[in-house]
Amino acid sequence: MTPPTQTSLFRPASDSATRDASALSASRAKDSLIKEMDLEKIAQGVRLILEGIGEDVNREGLLETPSRVARMYSELCYGIGRNPSQEITCIFSEQTDELVLVRDIAFASICEHHLVPFIGVAHVGYIPNEGRITGLSKLARVVELTSKRPQVQERMTTQIADALMQQLDPCGVAVVLEAEHLCMSIRGIKKPGSKTVTSAVRGVFQSNQASRAEVMSLIRRA
Repeated sequence: MTPPTQTSLFRPASDSATRDASALSASRAKDSLIKEMDLEKIAQGVRLILEGIGEDVNREGLLETPSRVARMYSELCYGIGRNPSQEITCIFSEQTDELVLVRDIAFASICEHHLVPFIGVAHVGYIPNEGRITGLSKLARVVELTSKRPQVQERMTTQIADALMQQLDPCGVAVVLEAEHLCMSIRGIKKPGSKTVTSAVRGVFQSNQASRAEVMSLIRRA
């Protein structure tokens, strides 16, 4: 006898009048980047959590929640297994050896300890080596990809710095992240507004105190 098949909980999002053409286009572009995930397994897990906290999983407001959460995780964790250095897809030659710094790159990641968000900004700077530069948006893409996986801020900071060193081979890299962790804000110690700051420096910023002081002063100059 063939065993009965389990009813699938996961249902893809349907296009609706509330989703305009630009939103649909962005969503489909993101879909091409998402690592294949077991969305059904995520949906089943969400249902178990709801049952575990004593909710009625069959009430109207929760019927689509497992599917929605599965889709959310596919978006928030599409960076798993991907090398952030590969986001630097173009390198230009320019006669410069001066600092390039992009401040206040917004990001949102998931704390791997409690699976709640930490949200903040990244400041990324580098000194070109022999004039090798990349598009400014590529720095933001590196930050974005490193954030899209279960993370800790300390590791994320290091991964961004290492990605730039690997792909650009610059004279130096400086990365500073500032973030609020909801695992501190809404649970545990419950201290909303507290910020965690982490930094990673490579090359000349590590060996030359004056260069490091210069880039840090520019980062602090909000």
